[in-house]
Amino acid sequence: AGKHLPWGWASSVPAVHREASLLPGWAFFLQVMGFSLTSPEGLTSNPSLVFQEFTIRAVLGLGFLNASLQKQGWSSVAFSLFMLVLAVQWAILTDSFTEWLLSGKVPNKLTSMYPASMSAVTVLISAGMVLGKANLVQLTVMTLLEVTAIGIMRTVGSTFFQLDHHMDTMFFPIFAAYFGVIVARCLAKPLPKGAEKKTQMATRPSLFGMLGTLFLWIFWPSFNSAPLNLLDNKRTALLNTYFALAVSAVTATSVSALAHPHGKINLVHVHNAVLAGGVASSAPAYLISSPWIAMVLGLLAGLISIGGAKCLASFNYVQVTQDFSGVHYTFGLPGLLGVATYIVLLLWTSSSKMWVPQLTSWPCCSALGSVPRALGGLLLRLKIWKAPHEAKYFEDQTFWESHWPHLPSHLDD
Repeated sequence: AGKHLPWGWASSVPAVHREASLLPGWAFFLQVMGFSLTSPEGLTSNPSLVFQEFTIRAVLGLGFLNASLQKQGWSSVAFSLFMLVLAVQWAILTDSFTEWLLSGKVPNKLTSMYPASMSAVTVLISAGMVLGKANLVQLTVMTLLEVTAIGIMRTVGSTFFQLDHHMDTMFFPIFAAYFGVIVARCLAKPLPKGAEKKTQMATRPSLFGMLGTLFLWIFWPSFNSAPLNLLDNKRTALLNTYFALAVSAVTATSVSALAHPHGKINLVHVHNAVLAGGVASSAPAYLISSPWIAMVLGLLAGLISIGGAKCLASFNYVQVTQDFSGVHYTFGLPGLLGVATYIVLLLWTSSSKMWVPQLTSWPCCSALGSVPRALGGLLLRLKIWKAPHEAKYFEDQTFWESHWPHLPSHLDD
């Protein structure tokens, strides 16, 4: 039925399904490029623990975090795994290439897994804004573009501003959130009548979403402390992140109940604001000298996350960007609070030789990051990717083959 082309692309295949034929070619090409990326040299003292924590946090945490919509569960978890492994390999490749350009040497060591994993986590946060509206080819292009942009920012920070890898934690929540906001805004289309039901949280899917929140909550302290070199700084960051997370969790639950006339808790508020303390403490955790400061930071982060969700909703923000997973409230706004806190603590505790290059790096990296955000949004809007029709948004059935009869509508919900 038609002349077959490479990778199974047949002329008889409908246009809306041709994007699936592009995927094997992309994946094969990228895998060939990454065959010789790493070697067993340069292992950390406990690599098994590091791999487990990052994998659980990324796949289960961010995968299930975005699985709260009624008809979008498979795509969230499975696509997150695909983007994670692709992003890690591409990050190692791009970091190795830039290192070769700067020093003439290719590291090819597993010690580069941390910055690569950080890049992958950044991509998965951004994907929370796009899942359900983009096919897997578009997500692949987004992953490659965002990881490349992160690698360039990391290289600029380390080369011109002498920033260590632990400074990545200051940029990644904000970069991820607003990269996702811009791309989602470019892809957003008016939903057809009756499609609003698909964007609502259902009982069982929202339980999976909270499961992702719990995984992230458990592993966020070790994530904030992992890139620090000094043991004292690791301990300080670990404890302060935990205190900030604990207070933001209490704040999210209490304020949500307080805002309801009958004292009922809004699961959307809890889903968004529980992690706000961990995000806000990503950059300044090791600089906080007393636990009460971390607790105040967690309180403010929780209030800002819930307040942002309620206030921005009145400005039609969710409908314009279609941020139904609350990425902006969970990562963007608390991340900005964390940067402001980091700047204050840095000015208070450090000499000018330390804080001048670090403060200068923030506006430079922010301006540098605005280019790939706009480019990514415009690139993913191209018709060559065969994006799904807006009537098929937020449905697993658009991307997955089902082998069992469709359940009755009352069981779907």
